Amino acid sequence: MSVAYREGIPALEQVHDEGGRSLGWWGMMFFIASEALIFANLIAAYLYLEIRQGGHGWRLPSEIWYPLINTIILLGSSAPIHYIAARGIEKGNQRRLIWGLLATIVMGAIFLGGQVYEYSSLISQGFTPQSQLFGSAFFTLTGFHGLHVTVGLIFLLIVFVRALNGHFTKERHFAFQAGEMYWHFVDAVWIFVFSIVYLLPLLRG
Repeated sequence: MSVAYREGIPALEQVHDEGGRSLGWWGMMFFIASEALIFANLIAAYLYLEIRQGGHGWRLPSEIWYPLINTIILLGSSAPIHYIAARGIEKGNQRRLIWGLLATIVMGAIFLGGQVYEYSSLISQGFTPQSQLFGSAFFTLTGFHGLHVTVGLIFLLIVFVRALNGHFTKERHFAFQAGEMYWHFVDAVWIFVFSIVYLLPLLRG
């Protein structure tokens, strides 16, 4: 069984097959697409509830500057995983892979900690999931995204440990590539969530 496992890992880790993209890459794309549909439904429900309420009271009792800084940190976390880690392992550079992963993990953890701090601040001001319809919609949408950030961090931590153990090569590093794809997806979704939850009320006045 262990022999079969060792023989199977290289095939699973291969980034490209003879026809171009590997089966694992397409599988990851379909998984991300299914997750995107869930977020699309949540965002549509959020907007529907806001329209039904006429937008009255759909504004957070706090300044936008803190979540804006937190957003910049999260979106910026895509840079090291792509420009340092991904480009590094494509050239067989293990050191760049490790440092790029570490930078992204740290920035993602800062964002998650910032979200927890924002939640505690809002709750201390009386803004809770039970206080009003907006509260329930806000915590559901942003909390679901926070859950995905947490899953992404766990994913990247596993990849990071494997990178430290030298499991990836120039030709075989699909686990890292899948982690990078998922992280970019999490960042892209947050652009829509942030725009709808934080920026839309400001534009509406």
